Amino acid sequence: MTSKPLRALVLVALALAAGSTLAQYPSRPIKLIVPIPAGGAPDIAARVVGQKVSELLGQPIVVENHAGSNGNIAGDLVAKSAPDGYTLLLGQDSLIAINPHLYAKMSFDTLKDLVPIATVASNQFVLAVNPALPVKTFQEFVDYARRAKPPLAYASGGNGSQHHLSMEILKQRAGIDMLHVPFKGGAPATMATVAGDTVAMFSGTSTYAQIKAGKLRALAVTGTRRSQEFPELPTIGEFYPGYEVTIWLALFAPAGTPEAVIVRLRAAIANALAAPDVKEKLNAAGGLEPFPSTPDEFSALIRRDYDKYGAVVRTVAIKVD
Repeated sequence: MTSKPLRALVLVALALAAGSTLAQYPSRPIKLIVPIPAGGAPDIAARVVGQKVSELLGQPIVVENHAGSNGNIAGDLVAKSAPDGYTLLLGQDSLIAINPHLYAKMSFDTLKDLVPIATVASNQFVLAVNPALPVKTFQEFVDYARRAKPPLAYASGGNGSQHHLSMEILKQRAGIDMLHVPFKGGAPATMATVAGDTVAMFSGTSTYAQIKAGKLRALAVTGTRRSQEFPELPTIGEFYPGYEVTIWLALFAPAGTPEAVIVRLRAAIANALAAPDVKEKLNAAGGLEPFPSTPDEFSALIRRDYDKYGAVVRTVAIKVD
């Protein structure tokens, strides 16, 4: 059995090692893996926040795009990287909280093999309809959908996507039936809704231009508060308390990354998000907003969304091979 003096020496050694790690980190460039192609809002967020964090830490942050398998390729790469703080992931909520319920087999566990560092940015969906649909408000849409025979067809960015799950949650809460038409991404789903092939969809603020041009009619937003881009629109939660879909991006590291490194990264992210120019650039990237939180709040968010989306996936019986 280890003696008390020896245990004390071990604790001192660990503390010194942690202090040394913190003092030295980072000593070389950091790779930030993004699970989508260059140019999308998460990619822009990674580059905007990464640049500010690079200035704060004194080392370059190199953004690498590894798209595919709804983010699983990027997640797997980071989860299996050395836990030294030099390979990080800008993870989407869909990767962390939805994919484990969709895929029968995943090569890593999003809750065990990745360590949450800090939330970075958030956004919300807009419920939009083709302007030919004879509804002007959210409540009119719900009433019309209840009466529609056959059921209205709605578009999504793919089977099991947040666009899809957001509408399924609304269907459950409002007691309506609608036909799901999945597309390979938000852009073709938007084109189908503008063309009238489908009549409704949940979309990000990337459809702002189509809404302003009258090609889509916005009815409500999915967040906990009204949108800066569409302040006149109600939240769905105003009609169905507790309904909320917040899209978030956050920084993750491989499990086993030293706590000293995580603490340093967390502080740098907090300082970066407080910078006015970062907020301005994020907002320009599709209406993203800085999303600071405490470690406890972040952990609770992951668990809440993991359980929420898992319940919807099981109810609708969605699977992706």
